[in-house]
Amino acid sequence: MAPAETHPAALDEQQLLQECSRRTTRRTGPGGQHRNKTETAVVLTHLPTGLCGEGSESRSQAQNLKAAIFRLRQALAEQVRLPVEASAAPSELWRSLVRGRKLAVSGENANFPALLAEALDRVVAHEFDVAAAAAALEVSTTQLVRFLQQAPLAWRRINAERTARSLRPLR
Repeated sequence: MAPAETHPAALDEQQLLQECSRRTTRRTGPGGQHRNKTETAVVLTHLPTGLCGEGSESRSQAQNLKAAIFRLRQALAEQVRLPVEASAAPSELWRSLVRGRKLAVSGENANFPALLAEALDRVVAHEFDVAAAAAALEVSTTQLVRFLQQAPLAWRRINAERTARSLRPLR
């Protein structure tokens, strides 16, 4: 059996940057003259998908790059779906964070986008049956729902798909 394709949100930083164009620019706002005269904002565009991530809140280009990478990973997790076998075992990363059918990962955790992509791919594989997806991911339904609620765009899309399939929206 061939190894599964790695989701772009789960790529390491170097691999992800190789798939992106990078642009620096100026942004207005707090930070004074330094911010307005130097190009510290970073915009990353993932070339295969056209999705963007931007970081501009800091006067440091390095910090803005980290923010842009995280935001790009989040966008990739929310919008790019890869086919997955419904019965496939969860990834090693996912399993390493599950303790007693509980997964407690903050939306600010560096691994959050990769985990979100895995959860969403599994929900799609189970035709938006969140209980079945949770069982396949070896967590409780409540834990999976709480995890998914941390990504409002993904949450709205799941509920829209569930409604379109005559399934009750999740709360």
